[in-house]
Amino acid sequence: MNAIGDARARVGLIIPSSNTFSEPQFNRFAPAGLGIHVTRARIAGSWKRPLPEMAGEIAISAKLLADCGPNIVVFHCTETSMTQGPSGERKILDILQDATGLRALATSRLVLEALRDLGMKKIVLLSPYRSNTNVIDYLNESGIGVERDVALGLEPGHFGRISAQQWTELAAKHDGPDVDGVFLSCTDTTQMEAIADIERILEKPAVSSNQAVLWGCVRRLQEALSPLAPIPRLGRLMQQLN
Repeated sequence: MNAIGDARARVGLIIPSSNTFSEPQFNRFAPAGLGIHVTRARIAGSWKRPLPEMAGEIAISAKLLADCGPNIVVFHCTETSMTQGPSGERKILDILQDATGLRALATSRLVLEALRDLGMKKIVLLSPYRSNTNVIDYLNESGIGVERDVALGLEPGHFGRISAQQWTELAAKHDGPDVDGVFLSCTDTTQMEAIADIERILEKPAVSSNQAVLWGCVRRLQEALSPLAPIPRLGRLMQQLN
């Protein structure tokens, strides 16, 4: 974890109000010199509603983050950022940019960048959600095929009950020669800790929401963070930065 005041670059995350995993995971895995700053908004689960109804809250959260001087602001909720496809994502990014004037990103876009960077065109999709429909629609519209759709049907607030070992076992169970790798969708899970084991067992790349966002931010801020120490526990994706 970075010492207070040592940040050479800063990332601001807007996360769902109920999320308990993103903040500790980012602080645990962030490279030296990267400051992680978080604010919360009611943007997922039972609080999710049409984007026009959430726009004001998203804008306020973004403005609060902007006060600490981040280089990048990220709307960090996978399923919500993928709702309504790339056009919905664009609307979210516009809200962030209008509110802050800062570089704005969303989990959806960084996941897509990660999948493409690793050459993953056909995937297994694993999530704790009741339905993966919005995620599949976004990925399909962006040229990624979901060959196997595995939604565990958990209620929000219970996502963390699935251990990293269980995510690894699910990835192995649903793997096959017809897929290039695995995408583990959700920001409020233990999935990030499963990446290295999944890749070791499957000998294929694995992407998780939190891993992809950390990677995408580090890639954009790499000059300020150089030299980067290796982060082997986050798999092939992060190793490509070195």
